[in-house]
Amino acid sequence: MSEKQKKATAYWKENVRYLFILLSIWFAVSFGAGILFKDALNTIKIGGFKLGFWFAQQGSIYVFVILIFVYVRLMNKLDKKYGYNE
Repeated sequence: MSEKQKKATAYWKENVRYLFILLSIWFAVSFGAGILFKDALNTIKIGGFKLGFWFAQQGSIYVFVILIFVYVRLMNKLDKKYGYNE
């Protein structure tokens, strides 16, 4: 295996690890907070709305958008680390 191929493999493994972590966070927020823990979260209110309802309607979308920016930042660092930046 060439050095270039080893570098590409390491880059891809780290990229997949980031994806798995970020998608797990999104799943936990959207499915966990919006569905599984909805009843427990509904005891808390934000702006007059129950927290479980808020996560199901708005929170998971906000978290998804934040995770997109986190992914971009992580990938920029990863590109620099492996020399793939422009």
